[in-house]
Amino acid sequence: MFRTMLTAAVAVSALAVAAEAQNYSLSPTYGTVSLNSGFSPDPYVVNVQAGGSISASNVGCSGYIANAPDFRVNYSAGSSLPLIISVNSNADTTLVINTPSGGWSCNDDGGNGTNPSIRFNSPQSGQYDIWVGTYSSGGTQPSQLHISELYSQ
Repeated sequence: MFRTMLTAAVAVSALAVAAEAQNYSLSPTYGTVSLNSGFSPDPYVVNVQAGGSISASNVGCSGYIANAPDFRVNYSAGSSLPLIISVNSNADTTLVINTPSGGWSCNDDGGNGTNPSIRFNSPQSGQYDIWVGTYSSGGTQPSQLHISELYSQ
C-alpha cells in the first residue's frame, strides 16, 4: 500500500513539473501586443529567435522551446475572421500556443515548407502565449512570427 501511494505521489509530482516546463506566467521575451479583429497592418510581424533547451513534448508538442513565451497576443475576436499564427524561417520551426481557455495547440510544418501554422477558425478573445521552437535541439534560429486574419506563412 505504501509503495502504491509513493508511486502515485511521484507520478503526480512528475506531471506537475512537466506542466510547469512552459511557463506562460513569465513575461514574453519579445513582447506583447493587443489586437482587435480587423487589425492593420495584417500580418502583424515580430522578429524572434526560435528554439530553446526545453522539449515541447512536456505539453504534447514537438520541438525545443524556451521556458518563457516568445510573444503574447491579447486578442479581441470579431464574429467572422479567423486568427492565424504562423512562422517564416529558413530553419525547421514549430509552434506551441497556450490558448485563452488554457489548452495547448501545436504545429510542425502546417505552413509553407517546414514552417508551422495554426489557424483558429472561431478564435476566442483573450491571451495567446506563443512559443516558436526549432524541430531539433541545439541553438536558436532567426525567424519571423506572423499574426494574421488573412493568410498563413
